[in-house]
Amino acid sequence: MRTVGLDIVRTGWVTTFQDLGRRDTEQRGVPTGGAADQHSAAVANILVGNPRDATLIENLGGEPAFVPDADVLVAVTGGPCRVTVGGAPADSWSPVVVPAGTEIRVRADMDLGARNYIAVSGVLAAKTLLGSAAPDPRMGFTQTLETRVLLESGFRGFGHSHFAPPLFRLPVPVLRCPKGPWAIDVVESYGARSIPGVRELIARSPYTVTTRSNHVGLRLDGPVLHPDTETEIMSHGVPIGALQIPHADELIVLGRYRSLTAGYPIVGVASRASLPLLGQAGPGRELRFRWVDRETSVRRYAEQERALRVLERATAEAFGALGFAGHLISH
Repeated sequence: MRTVGLDIVRTGWVTTFQDLGRRDTEQRGVPTGGAADQHSAAVANILVGNPRDATLIENLGGEPAFVPDADVLVAVTGGPCRVTVGGAPADSWSPVVVPAGTEIRVRADMDLGARNYIAVSGVLAAKTLLGSAAPDPRMGFTQTLETRVLLESGFRGFGHSHFAPPLFRLPVPVLRCPKGPWAIDVVESYGARSIPGVRELIARSPYTVTTRSNHVGLRLDGPVLHPDTETEIMSHGVPIGALQIPHADELIVLGRYRSLTAGYPIVGVASRASLPLLGQAGPGRELRFRWVDRETSVRRYAEQERALRVLERATAEAFGALGFAGHLISH
């Protein structure tokens, strides 16, 4: 292992350290947090030989760029973007060698995806809160990047130019961010039974992500119905992806920094396989919801998880063939 410096030439609009979030903290009143698009974050880390939950960089819009002072292995995932190394085009969703003293730059396409994830092979020197680098602005833990980031890395280089054909042919499960409305699978929750017709209304209506959205949840413009009773709903914990109808005429999809219901009805829960796409939904994105049963939701998530495990095995075999045993960092 050696210490490598990453000189931050430019940050994006919101660029922070990130990981897959905290574990077993919600009983203490602290949300899990973590990458909004967990799938893209996990794939980025796997592609550079890191564990899935290693710290990486999450970027929301703009054009981040950095220059390493030693060769590093980098992968950029998330929404569609333009990646350049030394000014030459490089692939996203693929391991890319960035030579010492060479700039890597990521230009996000906010029209098709809100976030990009930049993983670098090694251990990024980031502060942690309750065992995670995931920022939590409400707790004063913002995790903004400084002008220089340090990395402990075991990567020694592959002797491969980014001008040459791709070094790897890996079964990468790329997250597709299509043009037009995005279809989100939803499983019915108990709250739908207290609002007659809400299922049918949500199934046939378009919803648009608004600028009022934040790390707690997506606020959507679109038609809603409210309970026809004034019976108070006891506030309680809710899963990630819960569809909540507040007193205002909007629909909220709660994210990884959600807390309690605040007494609002929960009419459905987005399937786990749809959560990565929700993590890429920025202002102006149109969403369409389709109701599925629990079995379908579980099956589609299992397929997504299976694809990640296949990628982990293929990446480990590729690195092993190049002389690296297991992951490139110790964990």
